[in-house]
Amino acid sequence: MTSAQIIDGKALAKRMQAEMGDRIAQWRSQFGRAPGLAVLMVGDNPASAAYVKNKELACQRIGMQSFGQHFPTSVTQAELEQAIAQLNQDDRVDGILVQLPLPEHLDAIALLNTIHPDKDADGLHPYNMGKLMRGEVGLQSCTPAGVMQLLQTANIEVAGKTAVVIGRSILVGKPVAMLLLQANATVIMAHSRTEDLKATTRSADILIAAVGKPELVTRDMVKPGAVVIDVGINRITDYEGNSRLVGDVDFEGASQVASHITPVPGGVGPMTVTMLMHNTIWSYCRRYGTAYN
Repeated sequence: MTSAQIIDGKALAKRMQAEMGDRIAQWRSQFGRAPGLAVLMVGDNPASAAYVKNKELACQRIGMQSFGQHFPTSVTQAELEQAIAQLNQDDRVDGILVQLPLPEHLDAIALLNTIHPDKDADGLHPYNMGKLMRGEVGLQSCTPAGVMQLLQTANIEVAGKTAVVIGRSILVGKPVAMLLLQANATVIMAHSRTEDLKATTRSADILIAAVGKPELVTRDMVKPGAVVIDVGINRITDYEGNSRLVGDVDFEGASQVASHITPVPGGVGPMTVTMLMHNTIWSYCRRYGTAYN
């Protein structure tokens, strides 16, 4: 039995993308072109292929131009850097994203650093991460920005609350902690070396799980009335060979004690794609000196 209120990321993403589509139609007539996003994918990772397809479909829905490039696993570092350099110079492209993970022979950090900071659709360039650290306006990492949008839309008061973030990755954990701090939460970072994870998570008014471990967070780890945001997306297979997606949180258990909770799928995931669109539009608007927020 679920007592928690479901935070519906799918519905919010649909609403935000519809608004983006309306704005893009206006800008296209005003500036002569729509915003453009280039997603670079290497190899045939099924999960990555699904993510890229979702991004391309989202672009299509809102009228954004898509300049996706698919490279074989054998592609070299130099070839990818050259492709990024060309996109940096391409006036039709406002956002560039390298789909992770990459094959082991490629240096993902070096590639991300090759992207021009103004076209860094994923908000992972050191320049943009530095602006985030300083609390300055700039491109923000998509999943953390999506988390904050979900909290805001669900009317969750962040200021003054204790927020516990499980996971310290550069993709989610660290940037979402910075955004929560900017929103005046008291932030605790938990990770694999945290000695008493249960005691730490039970102190959270807002609990964010971003570790990639299926159903790590159980009911007894959640403070009654807490807001639970599940960033994890894990595919598990039962003994009969049937697979399904689950988060880092035991949804059935946690939803009996939490006040609000995001489902998996349908929670944070759709917002990640939506904030990628948002970042691309933000960069586009900056080039034309028009406001977008």
